[in-house]
Amino acid sequence: MTPPVVQSLREQIRAHIVEGIVSGRWKPGERIVERGIASELQVSQTPVREALRELESLRLIESAPNKGARVRNLTAADLEESYPVRAGLEQIAAELAAERLAEDCSALEPEVAALYEADRAGDSAGQVRHTVAFHRELVRAAGNGVLLHTWEGLGIEVFTALSIRWLGTVQQSYAEEHQALVEAFQRRDPQIGALVKAHVLGCAPRA
Repeated sequence: MTPPVVQSLREQIRAHIVEGIVSGRWKPGERIVERGIASELQVSQTPVREALRELESLRLIESAPNKGARVRNLTAADLEESYPVRAGLEQIAAELAAERLAEDCSALEPEVAALYEADRAGDSAGQVRHTVAFHRELVRAAGNGVLLHTWEGLGIEVFTALSIRWLGTVQQSYAEEHQALVEAFQRRDPQIGALVKAHVLGCAPRA
């Protein structure tokens, strides 16, 4: 069944606003004008309002009556809060996906290869994109729709990008850490769930 046009449009607007926040177009505390975005993108205000409401649920936006929407002043503590939840979800996913990924890691390996390239180039945007893609494929391999939906709802790509941009949270090597996880799946490491959990917690920004 084809998704409704409004749903697709909302997702595009949401991506536009997220990109604006991550790139620094809208800074923490700055107002995001619903009418201005609608005019810029030549859309009605309804899907813009829906996109802002969704970003408010992710805690990127805060709004108040008669004051409109603003970018939240997120601290390291705010960004850090999602990591224990994410770590728990990915531990479950790794344990559910262990046998499948032991047999075939082809969904993960292209992201590791791309991470080696991004590491060499110092491409922080690529590091974020392929790191998130790696973990999304790991969660998808668990074959549990509820788990994937819950994981997606954490806004992981946004918070990872903001951790790097706003807090300077940088790993020495994204590729090597993810290659180590692939190898752990391939050798059927009985502690794979704990390894994935520790990896995610190690990526969290520190308050």
